[in-house]
Amino acid sequence: MAVLLVLQARGLGDLLTAVPALRALRRAKPHDRIVLAAPQRLKPIVDLIAPVDVLVPTGELGSFRWDAPGPQVAVNLHGPSAESIVALGKTQPGRILTYRNAAFPEVDGPEWQTDMHQVDRWCHLLESDGIVADRRNLGLVPPVSTTIRRDCVVVHVGAGAPARRWPPDRFAAVVRHLLVLGREVVLTGDAYERDLALNIAARAGLPVGRVLAGEQNLIELAATIAEAALVVCGDTGVAHLATAFGTRTVQLFGPTPPRWGGPPPHLLARHVVLWAGQVGDPDADTPDPGLLRIDVTEVVEAVDKQLTNQHVSGTESRRAAYRRVG
Repeated sequence: MAVLLVLQARGLGDLLTAVPALRALRRAKPHDRIVLAAPQRLKPIVDLIAPVDVLVPTGELGSFRWDAPGPQVAVNLHGPSAESIVALGKTQPGRILTYRNAAFPEVDGPEWQTDMHQVDRWCHLLESDGIVADRRNLGLVPPVSTTIRRDCVVVHVGAGAPARRWPPDRFAAVVRHLLVLGREVVLTGDAYERDLALNIAARAGLPVGRVLAGEQNLIELAATIAEAALVVCGDTGVAHLATAFGTRTVQLFGPTPPRWGGPPPHLLARHVVLWAGQVGDPDADTPDPGLLRIDVTEVVEAVDKQLTNQHVSGTESRRAAYRRVG
């Protein structure tokens, strides 16, 4: 059996944007063994994707190890960095499918385009090799959970980088508004964000028992997102989970624009994405200035609209979904 090795050793959101590409690979290579090199912590979500046969735990690329015979094809869904191409080259594959890097003229591939949605990027890479990819094939089947939180409002307070974290006092104001409306609210985040979530809960008057940050594993978090009436969050992996499950969202973007990683165009009717229209530094250690231009009033208005399940037509949906602020 031929082996097809796929490298995507990043976070949850990056994995979810690669789902259409992974499924396209399975359709194109139905009898191959698809091996995904990705972080072990993502295995519960990898198991929901279906096309992957084996997960090789991979965090930092420098620690990636491949002890099996060389794969027939190594597919780089990680990025065009020299480090990722070197890591795949060490597996001695029959060939590498990757975006071009000038440091490796012997490895052909399409040119990397910064201004491209992540889903489009990985589908385009496969299409350059003659593999048809369906960008709409993003959905996941919700996992089974022993705890039912149907129709709650999830407020995800964290983000993978300080530049993408909306201020705690503003999240607290949104939570207070939701409590006035009589909504059940839960706060989510990882273990490192539990203190932040507890602080927000205290400011908002939310009981500690509604703070799920640091208390859930990934499959429990996924089930909570799938069952929610609405998710309020920044540009995070949780936003991609909500998109995959068809859960309505209010997403706060900055410093990167939603056209790079927000809900794809065909799904915009279920999402409201707020963005100030300015690209900033994603590696900054303070909240992005554009993100800070999104104020509480704008978020509350978006939340109210989503909770009323207002139905609008095609062009109106798109205008409502990608909403400039400030």
